[in-house]
Amino acid sequence: MTRTTATLASLALLAAAMGISAASAQDRPVKIGILNDQASVYSAITGPGSVAAARLAIEDMGGTLLGKPIELVSADHGHKPDVGSVIARRWFDTEGVDAIFDIYSSGVALAVQGIAEQKNKLLIVSMASSRDISGKSCSPNGMQWANDGYEVANLTIKGASDGKPTSWFFLTVDYTAGHSIERDSQKLIEKDGGKFVGSVRFPLNTPDFSSFLLQAQNSGAKNIGFIGGGADMTNAIKQAAEFGIDRTGQRFVPFSLTTVDIDALGNDATQGMPLVLSYYWDASDQTKAFAERFKKAFGKMPSDPQANVYSAVLHYLKSVKAAGTSDTTAVLAKMKETPVEDLFTSGARIREDGRLMRDVYYAEAKKPGAKSGPTDLITLVKKVPGTEAFIPASESECKALKK
Repeated sequence: MTRTTATLASLALLAAAMGISAASAQDRPVKIGILNDQASVYSAITGPGSVAAARLAIEDMGGTLLGKPIELVSADHGHKPDVGSVIARRWFDTEGVDAIFDIYSSGVALAVQGIAEQKNKLLIVSMASSRDISGKSCSPNGMQWANDGYEVANLTIKGASDGKPTSWFFLTVDYTAGHSIERDSQKLIEKDGGKFVGSVRFPLNTPDFSSFLLQAQNSGAKNIGFIGGGADMTNAIKQAAEFGIDRTGQRFVPFSLTTVDIDALGNDATQGMPLVLSYYWDASDQTKAFAERFKKAFGKMPSDPQANVYSAVLHYLKSVKAAGTSDTTAVLAKMKETPVEDLFTSGARIREDGRLMRDVYYAEAKKPGAKSGPTDLITLVKKVPGTEAFIPASESECKALKK
C-alpha cells in the first residue's frame, strides 16, 4: 500500500468514526446532572431546590428533545473536589451525562471544569464564587452563570460604603472562593481610597464565631465584611447581633446574603444588609409567576441560585434543540451565539471566558415596618449592567480574552 493510499484509508476510517460518534449523540437521550450541596451548609440555597428548578426547565421544553426524553440525575459533592470529580467522571464516562449544572463550590467547580474539558462535555456553574473559573482556569467547556466573587465584592463594597472610602476587616471562609473574594475586596477597597485593616479565616461549618467577631471588633474597622454563606453566615449574623456590633458603630456586612437567609433570620436581624442577585420574585409579573410555580412544585420560594439553575438549563436545552444534536461542540456554539432570554434575563451573552454578562441587582433587606407581606423581603436599590458588575475583560487572566 502506498503512503497516499494509506493516508486516504486513515481519513476514511476517521470520517467513519466521526460519523458513528455523531450518530451516537443523536441516538441517545439528552441527559443533564445537578451536582451540588444536597444536605449541608448550602443545601437550603441550592440543594434539592436546584433539582426542582431544572425539572421546571425540562418541563418548559416539553420533556423531550430530538425525539427522546430529557433525563435528569443529581448528586451531592459534599464540598470535596475529589468526590465531585469521581461523580463527574462516572456521569460523563458511563452514564451518558452531557452537561453538569449548579455546583456552588469553587473547589469542586474548578476540578469538574477540568474534567469537562478533557471529556468534551459541559459545566455550567450557577453559583461558585472563585473568578478563577472564568479567569486563569477558564475553559471553552465551562461557564459562570450567576454571581461570582469579583461582582459580589464590587457591588457590595460600593453599595455598603455608599461610594465613599472607609475601613474594612474580614471574616473569610477558609476555602478557594473565600480567598478569591477577599483578594478582590482588598484591591477594590484600596483602589477607592479605603483601608483594608485585616482579616481572619474560619473553617466551613463553624458553629461559634465569638473569637472571630472579637478580633473584628478590636480591629476598629467601620465595616466587618463576612465572606461565607449558608448556615455559617446565619450563625455569624445571629452572633454579631448578640455581640452588639451595630451598637458600637461598626456595620456587619455579609457578602453572600440571599432571600433564603433573610426569610430564616427575619428582617429584624437583617435590615439594611446588602444582597447581590439577578433574580427576585417581586421584580416583574414573570418572576412572580415563576415563584408561584416553583413554590407549588417545591413548597418554598425560589432562591437566586435556584432560579439561575432554571435559566442555565433552559438555555442549554434550547441550544440543543437549535443545534439539532447534543454534540458538545455544536451546542457550545449555539449557546454562545444566541442571547439568553428567559423570565428574568434579556439579551445577555456569554463572553469568551464563559462569563454570562447579565444584568444584576444591588439590593438591601427591608426594615420590618416597610414590609407589605411575608415575602416582601428586600428593596431592589439599583440594576447594574453586566459590563459594570463583572470583571473587565482587560483585567481577566483568561487566555481566551487575550487573543
